[in-house]
Amino acid sequence: MSTQLNNKKRVVIKVGSSSLTSRHGEISRRKLEKLADEVAKLKDEGYEIVFVSSGAVAAGYRKLGLIDRPTSLPEKQAAASIGQGLLIEAYSEIFLSHGYIASQILITRSDFSDENRYNNVRNTLNVLLERGIIPIVNENDTVTVDRLKFGDNDNLSAKVAGLVGAEQLIILSDIDGLYDSDPRKNEAAKLLEKVYEITPEIEAGAGETGSHVGTGGMKSKIDAVKIAMASGISTFLGKASIPNILIDAVSGKAKGTYFEVTDETVNLNQKRQWIAFHSGPKGELVIYQPAKLSIADHNHSIYSSDIMKVKGQFNKGAVIRIIDENGERIGLGVVNYSSDEIIKISKQTEKEHEKYEIVHFDDLVCELELSLPVGL
Repeated sequence: MSTQLNNKKRVVIKVGSSSLTSRHGEISRRKLEKLADEVAKLKDEGYEIVFVSSGAVAAGYRKLGLIDRPTSLPEKQAAASIGQGLLIEAYSEIFLSHGYIASQILITRSDFSDENRYNNVRNTLNVLLERGIIPIVNENDTVTVDRLKFGDNDNLSAKVAGLVGAEQLIILSDIDGLYDSDPRKNEAAKLLEKVYEITPEIEAGAGETGSHVGTGGMKSKIDAVKIAMASGISTFLGKASIPNILIDAVSGKAKGTYFEVTDETVNLNQKRQWIAFHSGPKGELVIYQPAKLSIADHNHSIYSSDIMKVKGQFNKGAVIRIIDENGERIGLGVVNYSSDEIIKISKQTEKEHEKYEIVHFDDLVCELELSLPVGL
C-alpha cells in the first residue's frame, strides 16, 4: 500500500444510490461490503472517514410493496423510513466485522441554516471522528419537505466536507469521471484526469440526468465540486465499482477526475462557508452602483450611505442578500443592525450616517468572488 496513506487525513466519501443497490432497487450486500472493506482499510491507516450515503428510498420502496421507485412525497418518505433502517443496520454489521463502530446522522437543510445547529452538527461529527467512529450521514428524507432539502447528496457531501474541514471529498457513482463531452453520445470523448477550474464550458457540458435510482447527475456533482473547492477542498470523482477505488483515490492514482485546489482558489473560512452556502437570507439590501464596484474589488464593508433600499424584516445578526438597483445578486452578508434600525439610520444626514457600518467585509461573501451562486 502507498506510503501516502500513512499521513493522517480527514476524508468525506459520498456514495450514490446506484452504487449501493441492486438493479431491482434493493440493498446490494456485495456492493456495501466492497466499499466498507475499503473504508476499513483507510481507517486502519489512520484516516478519519465521514460516509455520506444515498440509497434510503431506493433500499426501502420494494419493502413498502411498490414495484417502481415512488414519485409522491409521502411514498418517498415512507420508503426512506424503511430504507434508512436497512442501510444503517447493514453498515453497522459490516463495519463492526472490521472492528469499527458506525453512527447515523440524519440532516435537513434547516440544521445548517441555523448557525447554532450548524455548529452543533460540526461538534458532534468532530467528537465521533476523534473517537474513531464512522459517521454515516444522509439527508433526513423521512421528514424533509422540498423547501428544506439539500437537493441531492452530492450537494450535502460538499457541505459536510466544509463543515468538518476535510482535506478531500470523494464522490463515487456509476460514472468514472468528467469527460470533455458526453461519452454516451461521443465514443471519442476523453476523460479529464485533472481539473483546476470549473469553466463555463465544463458547466455547459454537465448533463442533468442521473441514474434511475438516484437524484443527482453530472450537474449536481459539478455544483458540489464548486462548493468544495471554494472551501479549499480537493475533490475526486470516480466509479464506485472499480476495485480499490477509495485506496487509489486518496493515493492520487485512481481512474477518475481530480479537481485540484490551487493557490488561486478562493478558500472560505468556517464562518464565511456558513454565510455562503447554508444560512438562508432573511431580507435584502439594495445598494448603489459605486458600492457594488467596491465590493467586487474585495475588502469593502457596506455602509449606510451605500444603501438605496431595505427589503423585508430582519434582526441584527441576520444574513441578508445584497443586490443592485437592477436586482442583480451581489452576495450575502451578516448585518450589524436590524431592518428598522437601518431605515432609521438612512434617514439621517449623509455626513452622520456614513459612520454606520451595516455589513463588515469579514462577514460578506461576494458571488463574483466564488463564481457560483451563494445562498444555495
